[in-house]
Amino acid sequence: MKYSLRKGLSFGLTSAVITTLGLMVGLYSGTYSTLIVLGGILSIAVADSFSDALGIHVSEEACGELSLKEIWIATIVTFFTKFIFALTFMVPVLLFPLNVAIWICIAWGVFLIGLFSMYMAKKQGNNPWLVAMEHVFIMLVVIAITYFIGNWISNHFV
Repeated sequence: MKYSLRKGLSFGLTSAVITTLGLMVGLYSGTYSTLIVLGGILSIAVADSFSDALGIHVSEEACGELSLKEIWIATIVTFFTKFIFALTFMVPVLLFPLNVAIWICIAWGVFLIGLFSMYMAKKQGNNPWLVAMEHVFIMLVVIAITYFIGNWISNHFV
């Protein structure tokens, strides 16, 4: 896989999972509202996908190591990867009660991050389980922190 494709895919996928789950769990623990969680997912899918794509674009331009075509490939792949994977988290929220959907989404996120991490580690000759556990652990820390932030906001401001 070309560098620009790997860059866009790896960044977009990781960002989609972690930011979407972080926002979902924070909104859930603060509001318990399906509508608000769905609005958050859509907001992440649109705004953060554009933001991350532009971030990759500017970062690669600043490094000056890729051609303009390669920069645009990384930009476009980042956008669509982030956008599509963020939207996948809407499916459980639309099909299940919110408390169940959140757990399904967390399992989906663990699966995506774990699988991609293992694939990446194998390609680089690293221990796939160790790399996957490291990345999943970081994701779970983000989820836990946003859960407590949502609870804190709900208890102090609502």
